Amino acid sequence: MANQPAIELRNITKTFGKVVANKNVNLTVNHGEILSILGENGSGKTTLMNMISGIYFPDEGQIFVGGEEVVITSPKDAFNYNIGMIHQHFKLVDVFTAAENIVLGIKDGKYDIKKATERISEITEKYGFELDLDKKIYTMSVSEKQTVEIIKVLYRGADILILDEPTAVLTPQETDKLFAVLRRMREDGKCIIIITHKLHEVLSLSDKVAVLRKGEYIGTVNTAETSESELTEMMVGKKIELNIQRSEPKGNTDRLRVKGISCKDRQGTTVLDNVSFTVKSGEILGVAGIAGSGQRELLESIAGLQHLTSGEIVYYNPKTNGIDNLRDKTPVQIRELGVRLSFVPEDRLGMGLVGNMDIVDNMMLRSYTKGKSVFLQKKVPKDLAHKIINDLEVVTPDANTPVRRLSGGNVQKVLVGREIAAAPTVLMVAYPVRGLDINSSYLIYNLLNEQKEKGVAVIFVGEDLDVLIELCDRIMVIGSGRITGTVDARTTTKEEIGLLMTKSNAEGGDNNG
Repeated sequence: MANQPAIELRNITKTFGKVVANKNVNLTVNHGEILSILGENGSGKTTLMNMISGIYFPDEGQIFVGGEEVVITSPKDAFNYNIGMIHQHFKLVDVFTAAENIVLGIKDGKYDIKKATERISEITEKYGFELDLDKKIYTMSVSEKQTVEIIKVLYRGADILILDEPTAVLTPQETDKLFAVLRRMREDGKCIIIITHKLHEVLSLSDKVAVLRKGEYIGTVNTAETSESELTEMMVGKKIELNIQRSEPKGNTDRLRVKGISCKDRQGTTVLDNVSFTVKSGEILGVAGIAGSGQRELLESIAGLQHLTSGEIVYYNPKTNGIDNLRDKTPVQIRELGVRLSFVPEDRLGMGLVGNMDIVDNMMLRSYTKGKSVFLQKKVPKDLAHKIINDLEVVTPDANTPVRRLSGGNVQKVLVGREIAAAPTVLMVAYPVRGLDINSSYLIYNLLNEQKEKGVAVIFVGEDLDVLIELCDRIMVIGSGRITGTVDARTTTKEEIGLLMTKSNAEGGDNNG
């Protein structure tokens, strides 16, 4: 029915054991409307959308599509009601083409790729997508893969589209293209729901914003009548300061110099190619780039977790006033040199913490090799665990809870807190606020600034360009394993960084700006 809401939720409740993910949530979204859903970690945003898309089934409540009550028990049911969800982690077959992925799984009579391609082309032209339908998925950029996912749900007839963090790994230019497409879809009468944490994007794209807090619906506001501070207060329940207080660099001493390093992955593909840069004490060097451009390998090389095929990693040691070459040293050997280096990897439970161990035991991972006895002393790590829980507001029953039982954001707090507590002279963090709510994110930014104030050389790998510009002193851009440029964070723009992120055939070398 044309005058009915596209989708309406009434008193939706969902629990997982004792955890209430959603409680009596009411939400209405119309055709020709873009709604953003905001909320802190654990507020129930994704759970709510997963019930609309058929991944979960509500314990209580009703779902209406076009004014008619519906029962959605699977993604297939959702598609039958013209609902499609584009997840943050794409579900594509790498060795298939774009066209093959789009029609994959559709039982629609005889398989006719030519006829299907004609229909797909109509969709791309209608909404302004740019896509080579014959291109293999494994050769595509993140933006192209996302385009395939969106076209896939449109091809199946979706009128209600749900996108989970759609701009998380896109350049500003790619984000602009996506928003242009979404606006055309809105003009065509589509209902679009976006889960995001980027407030400036919410304000530029959405018609309305719905806010959840601790699983409960707080309210919906018109985007034109709200602000970042009001939305933040609705999410958190109190006013918080959204400005990062960046100070001037605290020192001019080289702390770490990377000289022409290169390395290959297990398949023999070059993932770092003649990378050179310097980071000084008392500064934050940001690292920007499209996902998979070599950021992980760069930090792992410095931390002693990657074998280099060429180059040097020189550490200027304030403890000995000497110079140490860290190339191909193990993490233990690096520590034995007196190098105080802390590393917060992007893989929290795979590399940073042990999921089955509790918080106290994970604190001990930093110092167990120093023990003089077969009996481990737990007082110091226990005290540290309690300090991190209190200072970083970690939500946990107690310090003896296995970290795998914590939410992703709380796991990240434990990891960052432990590495900072090691009093490093070089601190490397990869996506340290990924999965954190706004309040917790600014807590981490403040901690990094405190380290800078103490003269620590901080390397910050991030994905939000606004944060990189506001937090860092310099921003180094990496693309396809090469440094494409280094800019002054105080004078650069997102557009300049975005161009460097997509720059090809870059010259290697020391680009310190």
